[in-house]
Amino acid sequence: MPQGPRPSFNSSNNRGRNPNFRREQQQEHRTNRMIRVPEVRLVGENIEVGVYRTEEALRMAEEQGLDLVEISPNAVPPVCRIIDYNKFLYEKKKKEKEMKAKAHKSEVKEIRFTPNTDDHDFDFKAKHAEKFLKDGNKVKTYVQFKGRAIMFKERGELILLKFAERLAEVGALEGMPTMEGKRMIAIFAPKSAKKKMDTKEQKEERVQQQAREPREPRPAAAPSEGKPEQQA
Repeated sequence: MPQGPRPSFNSSNNRGRNPNFRREQQQEHRTNRMIRVPEVRLVGENIEVGVYRTEEALRMAEEQGLDLVEISPNAVPPVCRIIDYNKFLYEKKKKEKEMKAKAHKSEVKEIRFTPNTDDHDFDFKAKHAEKFLKDGNKVKTYVQFKGRAIMFKERGELILLKFAERLAEVGALEGMPTMEGKRMIAIFAPKSAKKKMDTKEQKEERVQQQAREPREPRPAAAPSEGKPEQQA
C-alpha cells in the first residue's frame, strides 16, 4: 500500500522561530542579546549603579570584553551585571562541588568516658570533640559502666552535662543523656557557624539593596550643536 507524503517540518508554520530559543532554555541566565527589555538596572563593580538603556549596557559590556548577565529577571527593570559569564559559572560549580564534598564527609565520631574519668583525660577528649564539631561532624559521647559501676549513673550524667557546657560554643546537645544497656549516651550536633561577610560580600549586599530602590532612567545625552560661545 503506497504511503502518503511525509509531513514537512520546513513549512511556513515554523518560520519566525527564534534560533536561540533552545539555547535560552539551556542557559541558567539570559545574557547579552537574549536580554530584550528596553532598559535594565546595572549593579556590580567598575560601573555606576543605575538604570541604563539596554543597548548602552550591552555596549559597556562589549567595551570591557565581558557579558551582560540578567541576575534578577523579575525586578522592574531587570537587574543585570557586567561579568565574565563563563568564569561566573565555573566558580559557581566549583563552590557547589566543594559544598557537596564537604557534606559527604560528615561523620559521627565517638568519645568514651568512664565514671572515674579524671580532669586531664576529660580536657583531652573535649579538645578532640571540639575539632570534630568544627569540622561539621556529630559527636556521640557515652559513659561506659562495668560491673558495680552501674550504681554510679548520676556520676556519668554529671560528666556528660559538664561535657555539654564545655562544648556549648561549637556544639548543641540533641537531648538529655539516656541509658542504653550499660552505656549512658549523649549526642552533640555542630552549630551552624554564621560566616562573617568579607568586604566584597558587604559591598555586594549594598549594591543589591540599591538595586531594589526605584530610580529614574538616565537621560540620554543631548547632541551638541556647534561650539559653545566664548564669554568675553
